[in-house]
Amino acid sequence: MEIDELTAAERRVWEAFPDGTEVDFRRTPDENPADGTGGADWGPERTVRARVLRSLLLDGPTRAGEIPVLKVVGARITGTLDLKYATIDHAVELKHCHFTDGPALYDFRVRQLNLRGSVLPGLHAARLQVDGVLRLTDCRITYQVRLGGARIAGALFLDGAHLTSSDTSEPVLQLNQVTIGDALWAPGLRVEGETRLESATVTGSVMLRDARFENPGATALQARTLTLDADLQAGCLVARGMLDLRGARIPGQLNLSYARLSHPEGMALRVSSAVLGELWLREPEGIEGALNLRRARVDALHAAPEVWPGELNLDGLTYTALTPHAPAARRLAVLERDSDGYVPYAYEQLAAAYRRVGDERAARTVQLAKLRRHRGTLPWYRRLWGQVQDATVGYGFRPLRAAGWLLSLLAVGAVVFGLHPPAALKPDEAPPFNPVFYTLDLMLPVISFGQEAAFAPAGPYQALSYGLTLTGWILATTVLTGVTRAVSRQ
Repeated sequence: MEIDELTAAERRVWEAFPDGTEVDFRRTPDENPADGTGGADWGPERTVRARVLRSLLLDGPTRAGEIPVLKVVGARITGTLDLKYATIDHAVELKHCHFTDGPALYDFRVRQLNLRGSVLPGLHAARLQVDGVLRLTDCRITYQVRLGGARIAGALFLDGAHLTSSDTSEPVLQLNQVTIGDALWAPGLRVEGETRLESATVTGSVMLRDARFENPGATALQARTLTLDADLQAGCLVARGMLDLRGARIPGQLNLSYARLSHPEGMALRVSSAVLGELWLREPEGIEGALNLRRARVDALHAAPEVWPGELNLDGLTYTALTPHAPAARRLAVLERDSDGYVPYAYEQLAAAYRRVGDERAARTVQLAKLRRHRGTLPWYRRLWGQVQDATVGYGFRPLRAAGWLLSLLAVGAVVFGLHPPAALKPDEAPPFNPVFYTLDLMLPVISFGQEAAFAPAGPYQALSYGLTLTGWILATTVLTGVTRAVSRQ
């Protein structure tokens, strides 16, 4: 392009390029088209054609000893900035600009790209390669942002950006299969429509604090098989629609403290099959919808009993530590809300968590609750036997209960047979009658004091002796079962 074909505004940009001088067209330093301060009506004094920028980047002038950089602030850029498949060795800064057409940057390679505070009708940059930082801070983008398969050696900044699209057939923000060498920094990001982070890889952290993802009735943020090297910080996040993190790998924190998750039509949060260092659900303002943690593995799970929603899927959830410490009864109420019904593994995990912190009593309470729920799944005759074990010794977790039954029955037998001694079978050979040891002889199936064989009650007292014998056998069997279970737990 010849220099004499340029407008006055374009000439300023052309002449500033060789030494990287910034060209600022703004009337005031705080003028920002993304804040609604205009852009579409800017006149020729601040209008630059996209094809001029393309020519400048591909074959612009250079100056010995200087580093060319394109730095434009507050311009109206007309036409499509088409840099598909191009490779340039310059940094590009087009800040607080108004684009009439979305840039076409498919498979474009650039040293650094900064579009801070700009207004764009879309950004088509799939397979984009940035050797440094890609900055979309405070941008207002009114169509799809396509960055699928992009490779960004530095950080990706989306903080304060606002993305919308009238086309709901595709995600508004497409970051699937993106590779980021540093952090994804997006506090305050707002996306109206689906955001897709599927199979993305981020070497650092993902910061989504105070971000808003709004796609009611569908998926708001889809980040399946996301892989991080650090944390996903999403405190105070708002998601209207499903937050899908199935299969994610986050060795640090997945922090959803004080978040607001709403998808009453179905699953609000899915973290199934994920591997997490820590999961924080601290005091969220509400989870409207179901929570799916099936087969997830978490080192430390921080979630008070009150934060869990009404519908859960916990089968296969594995965790090492569970905080804050709460009474077993409050945690058990959560397990009873599992949509899969009775899930034995969930009870085992909860009991193991209590044992790891030394609360053996709470662990026993959980194990007892597990057996009681299991009883409801059995045939009637096995439920009946389970009720006997529960009433007598609490399935072996309440051994003192058996002692109480034995002492009560011993007292009843001793009083009755003391008042109505049974007749001796062989009066000349019978030992002196002792109602206490006679009752013990009836109740204990192994020990013999010689009383039962020497005396034979009659009438209703014979029925009582049979009852004491049967009860003794039942108590002995249930005690043995409880002892066996206790030993196996050790």
